[in-house]
Amino acid sequence: MKHTYTTLIIDDEVPARALIKSYLEKWTQLKFVGECANGFEALKAIKEHKPDLIFLDIQMPKVTGLELLEVLNEAPQVIFTTAYDQYALKAFELNAVDYLLKPFSVQRFDEAVNKVLAQLHGGIAATNLPSPSDIKEDALLDRIVVKKGTNLSVLSLDKVLYIEAQTDFVSIHTQEERFLKSKTMAYFEAHLPSNNFIRIHRSYIVNTNAIKGLEPYDKDTYLAIISPDVKLKVSRTGYKRLREMLNF
Repeated sequence: MKHTYTTLIIDDEVPARALIKSYLEKWTQLKFVGECANGFEALKAIKEHKPDLIFLDIQMPKVTGLELLEVLNEAPQVIFTTAYDQYALKAFELNAVDYLLKPFSVQRFDEAVNKVLAQLHGGIAATNLPSPSDIKEDALLDRIVVKKGTNLSVLSLDKVLYIEAQTDFVSIHTQEERFLKSKTMAYFEAHLPSNNFIRIHRSYIVNTNAIKGLEPYDKDTYLAIISPDVKLKVSRTGYKRLREMLNF
């Protein structure tokens, strides 16, 4: 029995979406259910259609394809379609099935689709993604995309007061609210700009601009005062880092 799988196209460029739709016409196993021009539309469409496969552009206005994937609770099979090769490591981390560089041929497209069908049928599909050791690390973050309910928000880094370790997530605190994100403290320690963000404790990374002062807590340890109601523990190592960064 032949299975039919649903697919969604997410790309801000109309010609790019039209090309993928034309390439899909011969694939009777794939049912086209919609197209989206940005990440906000895509989040709603993914919730509505629950597609088995998405063709996902990376560089889009407001929310990138990578940022969209990071906030999905259950990601479908993904084929990235992009004009930029520097995001291959991120695609690898997000378990993309394939990474098509624009302009891509119908033959290369068919190869990617065959991989997805093998995955969906329970087979083991190889990938053309390079191994992490062959790719340069991602650039530093200049914003953080978060989800609350079905809504996406883009946080500028100056809005982030501190990041707190949770069991399987991190909690990102702003002045008004907090957001959970499925990332590690190590990730944020490596990808936030070190001139503003510092790890003061195994449980906290803090925006130094949010620190109002320090007060003694225990022998050789301190509390970083964020507000009268928020005081974060500073480890010995964290205190040393603060002294070096803030020159006191």
